[in-house]
Amino acid sequence: MNAISTADSRVAAQAIHDLGAAVWFGGSVMGVAGVNKSGADLRDGVDKVRVAESAWRRFAPVQWVGIGAVLIAGSRLTWESKGRLAVQHGIGRAGAAQAAVAVAGAAATGFAAFSGNRIGQLTERVQERGDAFDTKDATIPNAQTPPEVAVWQRRQRVAQYLVPVLAGANIVLNAYLTQHYRPGVTLAGIARRFRPS
Repeated sequence: MNAISTADSRVAAQAIHDLGAAVWFGGSVMGVAGVNKSGADLRDGVDKVRVAESAWRRFAPVQWVGIGAVLIAGSRLTWESKGRLAVQHGIGRAGAAQAAVAVAGAAATGFAAFSGNRIGQLTERVQERGDAFDTKDATIPNAQTPPEVAVWQRRQRVAQYLVPVLAGANIVLNAYLTQHYRPGVTLAGIARRFRPS
């Protein structure tokens, strides 16, 4: 009975991890490809920033739940696989790489959100002063974008492109690790670990 509950626990953790990764990756791609670019359809520069900021702010709780699911379920899967990590060749490195890209992706997500907040604050200040403001879209400045806003737009754009790259790398590494659960691959990895070089 204990073996069944342990297997069920692994399945649940894997499902939570994978669903969290899907939300994180898919939402970040949609945001970069859709939300940020949709501002180009608007006439007012301030509205271009406001619409994107509003959409990202509304998605942020869902995105952070996805990231939390990846980090928490990933920790659980790592704990459940500690024996394999120790003895199966290459699994420890792949697990460490997956943890590193998950943490780096969470950091990039946080920095992108912080940058978006700064862009919104600076844009509102420009408008309050009555200065001219325009931008190509939420993250791409043009000649009428004040330099202090343009700097944060560039920072946000880099961070927002890093997020799906890192979230996608997490998914790829997860697929690699999952495929190494197969009995033949596991036995070959253990044998390779103990075979003299």
